[in-house]
Amino acid sequence: MTLTLAAAEKVLADNFAPWVLDLGLTVESVGSPESADGHEAVLRLPWSDRLAREGGGLSGQALMAAADTATVIAVAAARGGFVPMTTVQQSISFQRAVIGADVLVRARLTKAGKRMAFADITMTAEGTEETAAHATAVYALLG
Repeated sequence: MTLTLAAAEKVLADNFAPWVLDLGLTVESVGSPESADGHEAVLRLPWSDRLAREGGGLSGQALMAAADTATVIAVAAARGGFVPMTTVQQSISFQRAVIGADVLVRARLTKAGKRMAFADITMTAEGTEETAAHATAVYALLG
């Protein structure tokens, strides 16, 4: 089953806490033949001074929430729609500051089983190929 861009946006709108929605994330694309099983999601985290930390860089908390959210959309792409799930593990490494630019958050499933999903998430400032942050995540699929 393929998840359309409109369906992915609906998953985002219907399944996240208001403070996550306040980040302003949008779904740029879902699915890719390069990813394991063809399941990935690319979200855009728009730049906002409200999300900046002291010194002007985008906060790690915003990046971590964006990575987590992108993984949910990637799992939904793998399942053809939203299913109940929960984060089991998430790890992130911050590699360079993002200042004044949107962030593209690419969550690629490396394995999508019946009960568990594993993801690799790369975050880059728009207009550059250099990684700003890299995360991995493990999800338990509950439904």
